[in-house]
Amino acid sequence: MLGLIRIFFRLLSIFLALFLVLGVVFVFLCMHLNSTPKGTVRPVQGDESLRLEKDGSLFLLVREGESSVSVGLRLEQAGVIRNHYFWQLLSRFKKEYIKSGAYRIELPADQFTIHSLLVLGDQILVKVTLPEGITLKKTARILEEAGICGARDFLEAASSPELIKYYRIPGPSFEGYLYPDTYFFPLAFPAEKVVSAMADTFFQRIEEINEQAISLSPEALNEKVIIASIVEREYRVAEEAALMAGVFYNRLNIGMALQSCATVEYIITEIQGKPHPEVLYSRDIEIRDPYNTYIRPGLPPGPISAPGRVALQAAFAPASSNFLYFRLTDAEAGKHYFSRTLDDHIRAGALYVKGRTR
Repeated sequence: MLGLIRIFFRLLSIFLALFLVLGVVFVFLCMHLNSTPKGTVRPVQGDESLRLEKDGSLFLLVREGESSVSVGLRLEQAGVIRNHYFWQLLSRFKKEYIKSGAYRIELPADQFTIHSLLVLGDQILVKVTLPEGITLKKTARILEEAGICGARDFLEAASSPELIKYYRIPGPSFEGYLYPDTYFFPLAFPAEKVVSAMADTFFQRIEEINEQAISLSPEALNEKVIIASIVEREYRVAEEAALMAGVFYNRLNIGMALQSCATVEYIITEIQGKPHPEVLYSRDIEIRDPYNTYIRPGLPPGPISAPGRVALQAAFAPASSNFLYFRLTDAEAGKHYFSRTLDDHIRAGALYVKGRTR
């Protein structure tokens, strides 16, 4: 019996020693596989989703829906990591999915560091400024140039029936409902998320401007946004915005056409796709289009630009006056002359058009 006990403890000692040795070997193997490989990084030529930057860092784009296995293989092929099997082991151990997006990785970096970065989703953020008075088409171009999302993808998202229904927009697109501001978006960001972020900002801002704005019906709010979008493209001096809004409301109240040059400009540049006009001629203000507020009374079918805080405030709190007309009289200072009669308006001078946005 004593001999059996000695044999058992001897075998146990051998097993423990073997287990310890295997454990040490496994740890050193993991440390080796996790370490940065020797040699230079060799991204696939022409593959812009994984490239070396001028500062020596690595740009990595994890595509939407791409698996962790695929990312590991690409990193191994480029010489960034030693072994993609160890990458898969990390993925199973962490039990967290890597996130799609664009990343900047400081090299050299071990697998654990890279994997943790992708799991946290610490992506490259691009600063993009969208000016007041911008349109959807111009916004799409800016976003594409910044590498945030494709122009076509953005325009499709901005006219998505599902998103329009969710935000209760009474129109075919988000024109006028994407707040002009400075944003920080990841590269290769889904267009739907870009639209949602800008729409969320819009509704936050109008609630700050007027607490009752959110409780308005979609149609009533849309009227305010349309007026604000026109004021945005007409005013130059902030102090005059509320007066202009008052003029437009006065015209609406008596059934007079709004006669906004900005709506004609919108037809020319956004609907017809022509260059921005410096001056409007008689042939321009006679264009047959629902957005032409010279020949069609009432509001145009929808907003013509993305109004900022000043224009939105003016639409919600217009200045009370008996003015029915205004005309730009000082192009350099951006000053307008406001008048009650057509005769005074004619005497004020020639028509001007607000300069292009972007």
